Amino acid sequence: MASESEGGSLFGEIRRFARTSGAVGGIAARVAGERVFGIRTDRAAHAEDLKAVLGGLKGPLMKVAQFLSTVPDALPAEYAEELAQLQSNAPAMGWGFVRRRMAAELGAGWEQRFASFGREAAAAASLGQVHRARLPDGRDVACKLQYPDMPSTVDADLRQLRLAMALYHRMDNAIQHEEIYKELAERLREELDYQREAAQMRLYRLMLADEADAHVPEPIAEFSTRRLLTMTWLDGRPLMARLAENPPQEERNRIARALFRAWYVPFYRYGVIHGDPHLGNYQVRPDGSVNLLDFGAIRVFPPRFVGGVIALYEAVRDGNEAGTRAAYETWGFTDLTDEKLEALNTWARFLYQPLIEDRVRRIQETDDTQFGRAVAEKVHKGLQKAGGVKPPREFVLMDRSAIGLGGVFLRLGAELNWSQLFRELIEGFDETAMAARQQAALAEAGVPPAG
Repeated sequence: MASESEGGSLFGEIRRFARTSGAVGGIAARVAGERVFGIRTDRAAHAEDLKAVLGGLKGPLMKVAQFLSTVPDALPAEYAEELAQLQSNAPAMGWGFVRRRMAAELGAGWEQRFASFGREAAAAASLGQVHRARLPDGRDVACKLQYPDMPSTVDADLRQLRLAMALYHRMDNAIQHEEIYKELAERLREELDYQREAAQMRLYRLMLADEADAHVPEPIAEFSTRRLLTMTWLDGRPLMARLAENPPQEERNRIARALFRAWYVPFYRYGVIHGDPHLGNYQVRPDGSVNLLDFGAIRVFPPRFVGGVIALYEAVRDGNEAGTRAAYETWGFTDLTDEKLEALNTWARFLYQPLIEDRVRRIQETDDTQFGRAVAEKVHKGLQKAGGVKPPREFVLMDRSAIGLGGVFLRLGAELNWSQLFRELIEGFDETAMAARQQAALAEAGVPPAG
């Protein structure tokens, strides 16, 4: 991000627009040159430039880039590969910024309300940075402080995103992006409200109360505002740091099992999913259990949609083409020709295969790191030939979560009976019972309606 003074001004937004539009415009020009005029360009090199531009901005466009890197063919493969490497680790703002922002949220005497407050950021992300502190009652807490003027930053980034997606769609009609954009825009704007995130954190504490291997921070209401989220500090090491030490297979499996249940117990029992499953959102504790961090990107689904996900699994498992068509229509897909259906089923078979085979296996049994991309390209060609498809909004975060979490399991090298884990979750599924559980949990946690 730019300086604090720049962030709150029209000129700051214009400068940001200029930096991002240069990157976005470069993508459009190079892709258009190749596809329309046959001019070969070094897209991989340009993608590296784009990653550098977005990674230095500290804003939500970096988060969007991470998101789009997991949506099949929302961006060209070269860009997706580079953008997938972006992590929320931008340089932190200094103590002067922190002191002013904390005073704006908690009042002039804010430091006296803490027993101690770390001047150096413990972590820096796309929307804010985290400081470790201690409350007078002895509890260690994490204070996540939002960067200044983030609403206008989000709006500027979303305008760039809309431009990029519109330009790309003109050159490639396989995926129609209108609903993807709407979903991303709504979720990003929700992430700016830390009081909403606190409620979603309480929701996850309720939903995962019986999961001993998954830990969720507790928000501290009296030290939180819309732009400051204070929560209990969880001790743990970044998942990537632990993986670098080559932990034993048993530990890898325990971590994967914990993450599988932490993600899908909420979905199949409450219709709720976390839409940001990247490696930076997990920590590992000494006993092999996991900490879950960042609850800004949450999606609540109608029970009927969850039933459609299960119906698609059963139809793919049984080779029931009519059943897959009915499931997609339940999700909200329309105008499904036989050609579009076959392309979508290719993707569904890829995602569901580990859940269908009732045996211990890796999430992907080929050592080809480009295997998933090859499947996605096959799907893309099929959809393009069939005239394109318009994914419903509900599909966006569901697909991202499945792909993102699968990537985590792949990195872990976990070997589990994924089918057994899945069947334990969906056994006895009932839409009416889910609706009752969902409404009760949302009300108890105080989660406001979406939109």
